[in-house]
Amino acid sequence: MKNISVIVHKFRMGDVEDPVLYAAEPLYKWEQSDAGKWIIQNSVEQPVWNLVPHADFFGHEVIIKAILTPEDHTYWKLKYE
Repeated sequence: MKNISVIVHKFRMGDVEDPVLYAAEPLYKWEQSDAGKWIIQNSVEQPVWNLVPHADFFGHEVIIKAILTPEDHTYWKLKYE
């Protein structure tokens, strides 16, 4: 079976001068949450986050993706989604 790429968290920010700096606090808080800790321990590779400009509200969206095994994906869906 193939591993699965999953969006495990996302959040929006307004139009700010330095979006990476403003994304740091919410990213850190998510990493310290139960879901964040579980993903960091159980993802096949280190989770990655992307900063995407969002035209609908003239801001940015931060999307965190992780790669999970099928078994871990099922656990994730049942416990955290």
